[in-house]
Amino acid sequence: MPLRAIEPQRLYQQVAAQLAELIRQGEWGLGERLPPERDLAGTLGVSRPVVREAMIALELSNIVEIRPGAGTYVASANGLHSLWLQSDLDTGPSPFDLISARRIIEGETAAMAATMAGTAELAGLEEAIAKMERDIQAGTQVISNQEDGDLLFHMRLAAATRNSVMESIVQQLWEGMRRPMFAAISDRAQLPRNAKRAAGEHRVILEQVRAKDPDGARRAMQDHLDRVASLLLSE
Repeated sequence: MPLRAIEPQRLYQQVAAQLAELIRQGEWGLGERLPPERDLAGTLGVSRPVVREAMIALELSNIVEIRPGAGTYVASANGLHSLWLQSDLDTGPSPFDLISARRIIEGETAAMAATMAGTAELAGLEEAIAKMERDIQAGTQVISNQEDGDLLFHMRLAAATRNSVMESIVQQLWEGMRRPMFAAISDRAQLPRNAKRAAGEHRVILEQVRAKDPDGARRAMQDHLDRVASLLLSE
């Protein structure tokens, strides 16, 4: 039997694989409702965000159906196999890990930009917010799309640090947001519908950068990302 490389599993994958195996064994039948996320989190000894991510992964694999306000139901028990699930349920990095990393890194990016940004950088940030507002008005905003004003703002903020490593790190974080897991959970949380408020929060960040207030810029960025995280957990 040929050896295969060992691949580390993300925590949500482990939870998703365990739940899928239980479905395969008949713990919950077709059309039955799974326990609430909070109950599963307590039983499994993981956080609720991990359970939310596991449910999204199972939904992407057409194993469950998440009905907003009603719970999660078994959609299919056909062809499930725990060994297959452990590798196939990798739909991208944990959305909550991404937001947590962004909170730290982009908080410092905003603080650095507040000390370094010049007239041209400030104008570029203003232009990015204006694009966000135009896209919202036209209904064409797409989270993490290359042409998205939101991404443009964050990349220009990173560029304003005048540190190429910071730019590269922020770019990598946003690449993770293009993976199916983040796209699915953000759609479930209706992040695009909150775009108008997000644009306002970006303007607060810009005001702190313009005022050359590193602490204020850091705090404004962290407050923005804290709200994004809370939206991802909303029902």
